[in-house]
Amino acid sequence: MLSVLVPGGTGQLGHDLAALASADVEVTAPGSAELDLTDVGSVLKAVGALAERARETGRRPLVINAAAYTAVDAAETDERRAFAVNVDGPRVLAAACSSRGVPLVHVSTDYVFPGDADRPYEPEDEVGPRSAYGRTKAAGEDAVLGSGARAWVVRTAWVYGASGSNFVKTMVRLEGERETLSVVDDQRGAPTWSADLAAGLLELGEAIAAGRGPERRVLHCTGGGETTWYGFTRAIFEELGADPERVKPCTTEEFPRPAPRPAYSVLSNKSWVDAGLTPLRPWREALSAYFAAARR
Repeated sequence: MLSVLVPGGTGQLGHDLAALASADVEVTAPGSAELDLTDVGSVLKAVGALAERARETGRRPLVINAAAYTAVDAAETDERRAFAVNVDGPRVLAAACSSRGVPLVHVSTDYVFPGDADRPYEPEDEVGPRSAYGRTKAAGEDAVLGSGARAWVVRTAWVYGASGSNFVKTMVRLEGERETLSVVDDQRGAPTWSADLAAGLLELGEAIAAGRGPERRVLHCTGGGETTWYGFTRAIFEELGADPERVKPCTTEEFPRPAPRPAYSVLSNKSWVDAGLTPLRPWREALSAYFAAARR
């Protein structure tokens, strides 16, 4: 049985982790207002309370860090704040976990890679972030892995869910507002439903608690397959019963953003499967399940 602390608990991944609480998995998922990772005292108190609660109830403690500064474009002009949340916060959290003997799973991103590959990235591939957000997430990984804690980094990509703002929700809104949409068709990735990712992270947590934590400390976990933002949007329109021909392809050059996006950021799930963990379902199947759940 697990007792899990989830910083970033009000985000889309944190929300879905909390939803998976059960008799076997106790989840505490505070938002940043309740647990600010840049507040050292609050972090030490929260991890200490987790360790004590686990000891008293006979559960095994685990931290899954879902907190992050994810405003990719804003980070270009606010890198100091992004660094505080994505690097300093995880460093403090990992140190607290190390001091209390609590294992840590830290969630990271495809943006740590340069995006110029021609095949899915493996965990051991050299990172080379091209944005402030990516730089801070890469530095956060280093801080966690160098902390001395029993820590694992799980990189994921293109996450969407029922809580918070995300690409799927934006496209749903725009479908109702515009006759046609132009969407980038030269950036490739793997859409990942946060509910599937949450289940995968808890499976990893249970393996760690049982003493079967993967030897590899960096893993990749995304929805299966790959597509472009254009292909993703066409699929969203199909789920809405809208005409996908209303979605028009465009290039990154035609849709400039403050932060550069990786052109190719597909992550290989081989490391996840090799660790004996269940691969996430194909992204298109997950998208259908997401909309089916939303309609219930």
